[in-house]
Amino acid sequence: MKPTPDTPTRPLPGALRELVGRPVDAIDTPALVVDLDAMQRNLGRMAEFAQKHDIRWRPHAKMHKSSALAKLQMQAGAVGVCVQKTAEAEAMVAGGVHNVYISNEVIAPHKLARVAALAQKLAAQHGQLAMAVDSPEGVSRLAQAMNEARVASGKSAVIDVFVEVDVGQRRCGVAPGSTALALALEIRRHPALRFAGLQAYHGKAQHLRSAQERREAIAVAVEDVLYTRRLIEAKGVPVDLVTGAGTGSLVLEAASGVYGELQAGSFLFMDADYARNERDPAQPQFEHALFIKTQVISSCATHSVCDAGHKSHAIDSGLPTVHALDAGNELEYANGGDEHGILRTTGVGTRLPDLGRFLWLIPGHCDPTVNLHDFMIGVTGGLRAGKVERIIRVDARGALT
Repeated sequence: MKPTPDTPTRPLPGALRELVGRPVDAIDTPALVVDLDAMQRNLGRMAEFAQKHDIRWRPHAKMHKSSALAKLQMQAGAVGVCVQKTAEAEAMVAGGVHNVYISNEVIAPHKLARVAALAQKLAAQHGQLAMAVDSPEGVSRLAQAMNEARVASGKSAVIDVFVEVDVGQRRCGVAPGSTALALALEIRRHPALRFAGLQAYHGKAQHLRSAQERREAIAVAVEDVLYTRRLIEAKGVPVDLVTGAGTGSLVLEAASGVYGELQAGSFLFMDADYARNERDPAQPQFEHALFIKTQVISSCATHSVCDAGHKSHAIDSGLPTVHALDAGNELEYANGGDEHGILRTTGVGTRLPDLGRFLWLIPGHCDPTVNLHDFMIGVTGGLRAGKVERIIRVDARGALT
């Protein structure tokens, strides 16, 4: 993987620049580290899966928040990226990503003005912006923002708009059926908006532990989507695309014949929470590629302490697990607070790590963990004896608006 040059206005800190080419032992702790070899294998397996099933893939960049990794995914065959926030979309476009879908609702007029400006910018670059809606008010506000931007600039642009259908997430989205139909017809009333299809993401299904539970949940979602699509098409309105799916269920949406685009993002890094899922035999074998490097800073007879606490990793999906580089020497990570982690042995034959020992943690949830860091350190050649290959900027860190 070729390094991406730093932007002149935001050079890398000197200490990070000097890391490139040095062994992994030179990485200070705690640090967010990407095993680039494992990441590339995950990327290749996803590209192969999508090609085999003749389905588009548009991974969620909200996971890695890096325009460099977004472009790497598009080079591998992704059609573009998803984001959840206007600021994330702006960060991706600023980094050279020209096909972005805000798979979320935007309601505030000042944010919609930014959306409209971004749509115009991408149109001028022969790119495309898309957004989800789940209310008539959302449609009218978006149309107004697009019209105001056209009047102010004298330039016109069209934004793709997806109707979000609640297929089980119980978060945003309209009920399947007639409400979704009404929204699709409303979108078509506005020249600056193009009805692009249905957003049908079932987030809760991603973390159902058994493969059978996930199959049952996605089967219901597929029926909801089919019903809604038939209603819309019966009115003479084409539904060009159904987009959705995550890393936990992507094989089911791909096999449905209904979904035309996969939004899975966590496959690139994987995390401890996804590792708890029973693997569907049809799913590619994705590997852990994101780690927190940490060091043992204290030790006693009952436990050791490392320097990676909650400020270095998110805990919304549980605590990190300790990556076992040495077979049969497994450790358990326990809550030690903001700056510390408590390490205990898990059974007979396991010994506590020595003072100064480097360890590797697998975060419970990759997305919010990445958001805690300005940079990711990419290594090749493995975590034990590899070297630092590149520094990856987290462009959209803190992009919450």
